[in-house]
Amino acid sequence: MRQQPEPRQVVKERRDAALAALVEGVPYAQFLGIGFDRRGDELTAVLPFHDDLIGNPALPAIHGGATAAFLEVTAIIELSWSFIWEDVESGALSMDVLREGRLPRLPKTIDFTVDYLRSGLPRDAYARARVNRMGRRYASVHVEAWQDNRTRLFAQATGHFLMPSRDG
Repeated sequence: MRQQPEPRQVVKERRDAALAALVEGVPYAQFLGIGFDRRGDELTAVLPFHDDLIGNPALPAIHGGATAAFLEVTAIIELSWSFIWEDVESGALSMDVLREGRLPRLPKTIDFTVDYLRSGLPRDAYARARVNRMGRRYASVHVEAWQDNRTRLFAQATGHFLMPSRDG
């Protein structure tokens, strides 16, 4: 007998709960105010501008450390999202597990290289990450950040990460 597909709202709630649990697992994301806009499996990170992000008031420009942290958080969340996607979609990660925040451990940064292409202006910033390779032990991710125009990047980064074990 053919099984009925889950109602769309149930799948959406499970996806939203999984993303919220991932973001809550990175306290620095909350400190910076980073949020994520989800469309299907695609994530866009949003760093809302606030005065505390300014590193050089003479320009004014977003601090390089805040920019690097924004890119690294984006990479970690995208990599984690890709890591748990099949379990979220299949329902193997239940809503109870997600509400309790019992997700797999986050990937650990091996190295992270940032290219500062221009000054980050005093306005909201956006970023998207692309997983180049994700194996059992190692992953490579590329991240791009922009503000007003997606084709005018203000920073990009490449990171390598140690992946958590599937059973851990």
